[in-house]
Amino acid sequence: MPTVAGVDSSTQSCKVVVCDADTGEVLHQGRATHPEGTEVAPEAWWRALLEAGDGLLAGVDAIAVAGQQHGLVALDDQGEPVRDALLWNDTRSAGAAADLVAELGGPERWAKLRWMAEHESVLADRTASVLLPHDWLTWRLRGGPGSDVEPVTDRGDASGTGYWSPAAGDYRRDLLSLAFGGRSPALPRVLGPYESAGRTPWGALVAAGTGDNMGAALGLGIGPGDVVVSLGTSGTVFAVTERPMADPSGAVAGFADATGRFLPLVCTLNAARVLSSTARLIGTGLGDIDLLARTAEPGADGLVFLPYLGGERTPNLPEATGSLLGMRTDNMRPPQLARAAVEGMLCNMAEALDELRSRGVEARRVLLIGGAAKAPVVGEIAAEIFGTPVTVPEPEEYVALGAARQAAWALAGTPEPPSWPLSGARLIPAPADGAPGRRVRAAYARARASAHG
Repeated sequence: MPTVAGVDSSTQSCKVVVCDADTGEVLHQGRATHPEGTEVAPEAWWRALLEAGDGLLAGVDAIAVAGQQHGLVALDDQGEPVRDALLWNDTRSAGAAADLVAELGGPERWAKLRWMAEHESVLADRTASVLLPHDWLTWRLRGGPGSDVEPVTDRGDASGTGYWSPAAGDYRRDLLSLAFGGRSPALPRVLGPYESAGRTPWGALVAAGTGDNMGAALGLGIGPGDVVVSLGTSGTVFAVTERPMADPSGAVAGFADATGRFLPLVCTLNAARVLSSTARLIGTGLGDIDLLARTAEPGADGLVFLPYLGGERTPNLPEATGSLLGMRTDNMRPPQLARAAVEGMLCNMAEALDELRSRGVEARRVLLIGGAAKAPVVGEIAAEIFGTPVTVPEPEEYVALGAARQAAWALAGTPEPPSWPLSGARLIPAPADGAPGRRVRAAYARARASAHG
């Protein structure tokens, strides 16, 4: 029985799943934590992968890595990092993003190169190549520094850089040079969806890997008409389309996916952290947020939570802070605060969903995944606020499963990925009376306009 491993190297941790290559059955799992912060030494990811995969990886036939997107791994001519990797949630590059938008309409994904060029020019001069986090781990699996192994990436993760065009299927080195102050470091070769990257020193086939959102889409097996709302550290809303999408406003990122199609996506900086921070404030656990939120009425008795706890990307408010509005003596209680936190998080995601819908993306089915989706009340309130039925699949490591499915695909070498069934899912119908959800969204919109214009 061939087996494959999928790695989810996320912001907070590394997860490894080992699956039956034919059926997708999960056979083994491992996990290790990552350091906190918005910049991390890439070597910490490698140590976490080895820890999470200890005793699991040696016998697999193929492996793939799905990693957090938009991280900047800058290497010198010896393949060593010139500095800690700047992660997706590092907002110090917001000014550089604004400059790039003003100059050329460039998306913020490549702004970290501009920030580095302007603030760390000596390190920028030493940078011989630029990789993404999943590229770097895929390279390490195949030999890494000191080897003659060529770094590679995939079209999905590459499409998040701002200097690889999903429509043209090629790098825009002119944009790279503009962002990096005239410098033009080497970039990884872009592999096709089921093309092999090579092998590990112990002989396992290494697939191209991809970005975490593309991995989740592959793990869920979504197709046109499906929209995924992922409530992890960040929040993302994405769908699969047959044609590339370009959004001049920058709200919708026109990514490629891991199958040869496209993955328009809207990203927020705040999702599950809204609930964990609220639980900490109340002095309780995440499980109690579910219980408390159920005892408050829709609208939390007038309490509105604007969930911009780490700044925000959509809407573009990098310097914003969270706000609690409508406070009165009769609603400053744990149940109302818990309900307001869930509603605020989901109203922000509903606005992201609206961005996709306004550009012609059909949402026949909404799938809710991620850490925050484990609380049953979240799915129930989501159906109210989104105004559509919501499907909540069984909690699984869908990013790691997507990477494992990609590894099985590369192992098989077939035109289509193997058919792996989706775990049991809970269908939550939209309420017959959608008025409460509309009132919650209207109150949220008024609060946001009052606080941020």
